Order: sequence, then C-alpha cells, then structure tokens
Amino acid sequence: MAISQNISQATDTNFETEVLGSSTPVLVDFWAEWCGPCHRVAPVLEEVARARANRLRLGKMNVDENPATPGRFGITSIPTMLLFKDGKLVDGIVGAVPRAEIEALIDRWT
Repeated sequence: MAISQNISQATDTNFETEVLGSSTPVLVDFWAEWCGPCHRVAPVLEEVARARANRLRLGKMNVDENPATPGRFGITSIPTMLLFKDGKLVDGIVGAVPRAEIEALIDRWT
C-alpha cells in the first residue's frame, strides 16, 4: 500500500515484490509504534525520500506486524534502515542517526 508516490508500507507478504523486485533502490525503515527513536527519525526519512524521489523509494515496515522479514535480516534493534539495490541488501544504519548520515548512505548507492 502506497503512503505517497515513493513511500510505501513494506510487509512480510509484499517484501519480495515491493523491495527485492524494485528497479529503484529501496530504503526500508524497520520500526514499531512503541519506539520513540523510530518516531523521531521517521519524518527525516520521509523528507529525504521525497527529496530523492527520482532515485529512491522508502519502505516502512512495522516489526510487530511483520516479524518474518526483520528476522530474516537479523534486525535486533530499531530503528534500523536497510538499503536494497537490484534485489540485494547493500548497506544499513541502526539507530536514530542524523539526517546527514542517512543522506550519505543513500548517496553512496544511488
């Protein structure tokens, strides 16, 4: 389900198609409702994704509602942001990091 043009809800069910099958790099934000740092970083991620709409998609995955995918990628802390390009995990960041760090990660791969 799309939240906006390049921001969507990633789920255990649609992960293969929406993330691994995407021709555009996808930054997946693994988060939960109860996670304060997740709520602090979410608007930053959304702004960065909108600013790079021509070369990046943002997928938001609630780890409580979708436990299989976070387990598959060894997610043990949230927020965790993983960048997928051409169907492969290429990079990631753990924690509510500054915007500049998120932008540097994206710019390395897009």
